[in-house]
Amino acid sequence: MRIKTNSGNFQPCPEYTGSAVCVDVTPLKTVQTQYGPKEKFRFVFEIGETKDDGSRWCVWSAPFTPSYHENSALRPFLRKWMGRELTAGETQTFDTEEMLGKTAHITVIHEHSEGEVYANIALITPDKSAEPLKPSGKFVRMKDRPPKDGAGGQGGGYRRAEPAGDTSADLGATKIHVGKCKGLEVRDLSPEQVGALVANWLPTAKANAKPTADDKRLIAALESWQAAQAAKPADDDVPY
Repeated sequence: MRIKTNSGNFQPCPEYTGSAVCVDVTPLKTVQTQYGPKEKFRFVFEIGETKDDGSRWCVWSAPFTPSYHENSALRPFLRKWMGRELTAGETQTFDTEEMLGKTAHITVIHEHSEGEVYANIALITPDKSAEPLKPSGKFVRMKDRPPKDGAGGQGGGYRRAEPAGDTSADLGATKIHVGKCKGLEVRDLSPEQVGALVANWLPTAKANAKPTADDKRLIAALESWQAAQAAKPADDDVPY
């Protein structure tokens, strides 16, 4: 989600780690990509923090094409969210609308570029909270919003600007900013090197009350690596 910082009306979702709940699967929209026009949609999540007016902050996922192909961006996102791979049978009948009301544990980070702020979902995993977050009921789905200025789908109290492109987080491309591997990407490291960061740097970074943006990105990447390691067979040692 991209929002210009010089706009006084709307602000991006704050950086956040915690429970979230899916409150919308947006209608398909044709967008221009480097491969030509593609139909894409987004998931919208309410988080557990509220604005001054009492409504919850929301964050939009990266845009996805409606495909569960093994090379699609949607497939790994859902796998991380659900904590498992969809079965062959499920892929034949899967409907994204089924994700409405589903909870997740997410990390939202800010990306800054040319005076604009991007609120991106850097990590998503299954929610294991004792009291899962429930939809507030205040969010109006895009498909139910009245047209605004002839464009449609932008009313209802929540608003966002369209992103410059697909901002799906490639956590493997996260750059290391600490230690001997500084300047390399996570996917360039051996499993032993990533494991060393997890063991030696990650606990201290997570305990830091004021982590930097670089810290948050690397924390999200290392936690994603940990989750992937736990889910993969013992003889699969490819970090990303």
